[in-house]
Amino acid sequence: MHIVVLSGPEMATEFKQKFPEEKEGISYTFMHTHTLVDEQLKPTDVVFDFLLHEQPERLAMYAPDQVVFCNAVTIQLAALVHQAELEMPCTLIGFNGLPTLFNRSVLEVSLLRKQDEPKLKEACETLGTEYLLVDDRVGMVTPRMICMIINEAFYTLQEKTAGVQDIDLGMKLGTNYPKGPFEWASQIGIANVYKVLQAVYEDTKEERYKICPLLKTTYLKVEEVA
Repeated sequence: MHIVVLSGPEMATEFKQKFPEEKEGISYTFMHTHTLVDEQLKPTDVVFDFLLHEQPERLAMYAPDQVVFCNAVTIQLAALVHQAELEMPCTLIGFNGLPTLFNRSVLEVSLLRKQDEPKLKEACETLGTEYLLVDDRVGMVTPRMICMIINEAFYTLQEKTAGVQDIDLGMKLGTNYPKGPFEWASQIGIANVYKVLQAVYEDTKEERYKICPLLKTTYLKVEEVA
């Protein structure tokens, strides 16, 4: 199996940690830009595209017989296909591509078409990973839950009910979470947390996903420095 991985350097590193290059029968090509040429795609069995949601129109570059895993945390697969204006898209599989949430024992995935599950199963068996199939919804499941928890933690901090360390410790001891909400925010990246919450709120209009002003301010400060 030959796999093309389209991602930034950070997620390329995480991908290599989850799927080591020395695994027998698998070869990889890593790319860090949106510029894909036909010669690089023709020998490809599977594509992991961490960047497709940024330019949905690029979905048209993939052939109908290709298996494409797309980072679908902030966009629904059905919406992606609609924006690309395609009638016959590739075998499209969404995955949770957020930093530190990708490299887990179970790959969180969604499907555009239910009948594509055998191809998903075959790819995951070859790669040696278990998978959890969730509905094709913005935010999937894990990102939606964790980002909502982080948002609530920012509300608690904003109201000066408790400090960062106390909130993290309290959540780990009280709920047995592996990380506190601010630890999660740091590892996932505050910009990613903001974008997930923004996308889920636009999709659902539920108040629990409405971004805390302090989280927004923190995000804007990080973007200003960047």
